Amino acid sequence: MYDLTAFQRDILYVIAGRDEPHGLAIKDELEGYYENEINHGRLYPNLDDVVDKGLVEKGEADKRTNYYTITARGQRELEARRECEAQYVGELLSNSE
Repeated sequence: MYDLTAFQRDILYVIAGRDEPHGLAIKDELEGYYENEINHGRLYPNLDDVVDKGLVEKGEADKRTNYYTITARGQRELEARRECEAQYVGELLSNSE
């Protein structure tokens, strides 16, 4: 996951936390987190990147709407990232006590 941007990692977290979200649902979640509008020119190329890396699968709900699911590899990458974060955040929290 070292080659992902923070935005791409956030996309993975959103997809992993939802049941086959479509692009606009992912966009809405990210806008809530970033408190800014996410334009289509930013979202969809980044979705394509995580699909191309094998972290997400894209399916077709209908002719106009795609949905996204996390792959097993994407899930493993997220778990590894969370373990890394827990290591550093855990140290930070234990040092502040």
